[in-house]
Amino acid sequence: MRFLLDDEQREFARSLDALLTAADTPAVVRGWAAGDHGPGRTLWRRLADAGVFALAVPEAYGGAGPLPVETAVAFVELGRHGVPGPLVESVAAGVLLGGAGGPAAKEWLPGIASGTAVVSLALEGYGPYALDADVADAVLTVTGDELRLTRGPGAPAGPGGSAGRPTPPGPGAPTVSVDPARRLFRSEPGGEVVAAGPGVREAARAAGTWATFATAAQALGCGEALLRATVAYVKQRTQFGVPVGSFQAVKHRLADTLLGLEFARPLLYGAAVELADGAPGAGAAVAAAKVAAGEAGYAAARTALQLHGAVGYTEELDLAWWLRRARPLRDAWGTPSACRARVLAG
Repeated sequence: MRFLLDDEQREFARSLDALLTAADTPAVVRGWAAGDHGPGRTLWRRLADAGVFALAVPEAYGGAGPLPVETAVAFVELGRHGVPGPLVESVAAGVLLGGAGGPAAKEWLPGIASGTAVVSLALEGYGPYALDADVADAVLTVTGDELRLTRGPGAPAGPGGSAGRPTPPGPGAPTVSVDPARRLFRSEPGGEVVAAGPGVREAARAAGTWATFATAAQALGCGEALLRATVAYVKQRTQFGVPVGSFQAVKHRLADTLLGLEFARPLLYGAAVELADGAPGAGAAVAAAKVAAGEAGYAAARTALQLHGAVGYTEELDLAWWLRRARPLRDAWGTPSACRARVLAG
């Protein structure tokens, strides 16, 4: 099968690349890690205006989705530019609420699609942490067949609440992460039950698959950014009077890194096609893509660190943020071992 993005999808990627390049995302990432979320929220709204968060929200709630191929296109660019925040979680929350339905879907899905609501998510089987819960307007958790919602301090009261109700407590201190721009908060019991029943369990399964899928796309984009930066660096760095990129060992290392990324790409878009078609094996296809993209992105980080030498460790180098992100993306929303097990089971 010959699979290529169409002209509209390629133009979507180009427009996001231009938007994120102009936004100076390294500065946004540094601010996000330091607790300055203003530039990140501004960029979030611009991404929403470009249609990114509407891709997984059903049309009935103001979205354009579900559109898995376009979601892959978008999240490769988001990963390549290192955009911070619970991007994956908000998209997966759109899938979760769309599947669960009810008043919470009507309240939150239009905001997710428009970028006015930032939502984080924690699901059973994917670890106990919610990403950037201190920034989110709401945190969704699923336990068994119950969907619970905890509102952030700035979120409005729900349909059954009152405008004067107490501000909910903060999420507590974050768990130390390899990537300072990815703050992990342990999801606490509580929150209001906004949906329950077998439909919640099925919606959570779909949301977890979408979260795995979007994270795979991010990991691929992160690996592409690391490889691109490394190729540029070895052309400039000299040893014995010649660029180190001319050495055969360096060329082989870069070629191996490129092969890993290029083999992951068709798996990612193949999984997108299966998701779009509702194929029974879509979950296994997504898991296979996550393994390939996560491992390829992490391999790109190891290559980048080795070939940049000591400068790769410095805080001043923007590359450090991509180096720190590759490992968490490899393990988030499905570790390699968990994804391999899912492939075998599928």
